[in-house]
Amino acid sequence: MGDIEASDSNRSRQTVIHSLLPSKEFISSRKGLLLLGEVVLSFISFVCFAASTAAAFVTAPFIEFLAALFLLFAYSTKFNERFKGFHWPLMDFLRCVSASIIFFIISIISVSKYPDGASKAAGVFGFFATIIFALDFYFIFNDLANFLKGGDSGEEPPNTQGSCDSEDWSNGC
Repeated sequence: MGDIEASDSNRSRQTVIHSLLPSKEFISSRKGLLLLGEVVLSFISFVCFAASTAAAFVTAPFIEFLAALFLLFAYSTKFNERFKGFHWPLMDFLRCVSASIIFFIISIISVSKYPDGASKAAGVFGFFATIIFALDFYFIFNDLANFLKGGDSGEEPPNTQGSCDSEDWSNGC
């Protein structure tokens, strides 16, 4: 009897662990890869800032690390679908815009003002994080714009000047 109870507890532990980990489908998606990159680069930048003389900038990467980690968890476990009152893409867009601006500013300051290697490394990883956050807000912006237009991301915008045939090239089409 003890063996049956032990195997049930192991299965329940494995189920809990698997429910906390992001799914492979989400991690292999574009949004999953961007969020994973944001988490990793924010954490590396946080560690580098903590070890440097530019330790005053340690708060921003830590907050962005926690926010990216929360959204990675929320999107991968579909936690965001339970709360319909929030507009998750807009909140994610604002987070990415503010993070890219903040990372860019603190990276410039840490690379130019502080002479130690950890500050320089934090600045370099901060620049990489800026690029990842900027890519994320670019893709979110495109998705939000297409949603607000009511179109699909695969459609081309309609031609508002009329159609131009091969005979109409002289009209300035």
